[in-house]
Amino acid sequence: MESVRELSPQDIVRLRDAGEVVLVDVRETPEHTREHIKGAQLCPLSRWGEDAISNPSNVPVVFFCRSGMRTRMNANLLADAANGNAILMDGGLIAWKKAGLSVERARQLAPPSIMRQVFMVAGTLILIGVILSQLADFRFVYLSGFVGAGLLFAGVSGWCGMAKLLALMPWNKEQAG
Repeated sequence: MESVRELSPQDIVRLRDAGEVVLVDVRETPEHTREHIKGAQLCPLSRWGEDAISNPSNVPVVFFCRSGMRTRMNANLLADAANGNAILMDGGLIAWKKAGLSVERARQLAPPSIMRQVFMVAGTLILIGVILSQLADFRFVYLSGFVGAGLLFAGVSGWCGMAKLLALMPWNKEQAG
């Protein structure tokens, strides 16, 4: 497949204002809740099979994430979803904000991203394992080893059981209404 075009946020604003493109945010729901571009559709990559892109006018689709890395890594998938009519926002939402373009922010605090939650839980479990191995029973060090092995597996395989479990927690569910 040929490469997908990347355009600057300024070029995308001109196309959006002229009604020539549809914006699709591929970040996760908590990220989108914290801040997003007004009018952009949310279609997280993690739920790609469940969510469909709404593009009734069949105009080019501009995909963006936080920094542009997720969209670049999934460029072929995104191009297929847009019937070959995909554009990537160069630099993602970070570049959008650096260009002085507006974003809408949540009125209430959204939960941290799933990966930050994984870091917090894993770090806490490792710390607890080390402390308990010194204060109670040396075998608690195995808790730290288990968490470390899980993180290693997640890094190698790209699948993180802790992230999947945290995604099911009530604070990570979309708010109704």
